[in-house]
Amino acid sequence: MSDTSTASEPPVVVGVDGSDHSLRALEWALGAGESLGAPVVVAHVRSDALQLGAARIASLGKEPELPDTVLKAVRTVVEERGHTVPVRYASLDGAVTDALPAAARGGRLLVTGSRGHGGFVSLLLGSTSRTLAMTAPCPLVVVPHEARTVEPSGGPDKGRVLLGLHPEETPDEVVAFAFESARQRGVPLEAVTAFRLPPQPGALLAAPSPALQVPPPLPEADDSAELLREAELEQEERLRPFAERWPAVELIPSVVPGDAAGRLVEGSRDAGLLVVGRHHRHRIGSLLIGSVAHAVLHHAHCPVAVVPPAGGASGPSGT
Repeated sequence: MSDTSTASEPPVVVGVDGSDHSLRALEWALGAGESLGAPVVVAHVRSDALQLGAARIASLGKEPELPDTVLKAVRTVVEERGHTVPVRYASLDGAVTDALPAAARGGRLLVTGSRGHGGFVSLLLGSTSRTLAMTAPCPLVVVPHEARTVEPSGGPDKGRVLLGLHPEETPDEVVAFAFESARQRGVPLEAVTAFRLPPQPGALLAAPSPALQVPPPLPEADDSAELLREAELEQEERLRPFAERWPAVELIPSVVPGDAAGRLVEGSRDAGLLVVGRHHRHRIGSLLIGSVAHAVLHHAHCPVAVVPPAGGASGPSGT
């Protein structure tokens, strides 16, 4: 199965492997599909042993009849839960990092759990998470495991949407995804822009060597207030066209000194969704994932949406 798009509505695709972590992702994906009115595709990448067995049977000229027991068990879970949108099931072959992005081609979202077993054993801990975050053709939503989750008061759908915003580097599609996600949920959107304060004069422990070029004077201490005002104006200007496009979304601008990733992780404790871009505009192709996205994927307390740049996403939509 290489394309899960439908003529009527792009689906929410969720990768499962039968683990508790993937079932948390499944529950989130079903809720997202119901909120968006989008079908859900439940995808399982068969184990290497099962794929090899099927290939050997096929090489003998026989039709392999090896049921996907994981997908069968997950189907039971879905039917017991109930659902209000169409749900389809896909048993996939190949590597997880190849099969899931292929299944999500034309999809609205790709959803995964933070850990699992089998093909998901290193998700968020190593190369699997980094690869999916870099190669997913649509926004990737990673649902954290239970021990790391802090549920907002009122339920998981009531927490605000948190956007990591660099006014000069965050692409339009990332900002639009965050605004549309907040609109779909009916919750506020907090846009967080972090900036670093200049070092204080006392931080210079020794005079520069005469052989070196003398650096320019350090900013005065009260320049911090001016830097804050400049950052606030930059953020306001960057968000203005989106606020006009989504007037029903309550926008909470937040400009703070310090580390962006740390601020977002702390803010995720009472958020329903954290939105970041895959990488900045100056990155080359899709070879690197931004440091902020990497950090929040590992440490955020709520689901994280990593939005690809233009050309890799199906459009701003989310839950």
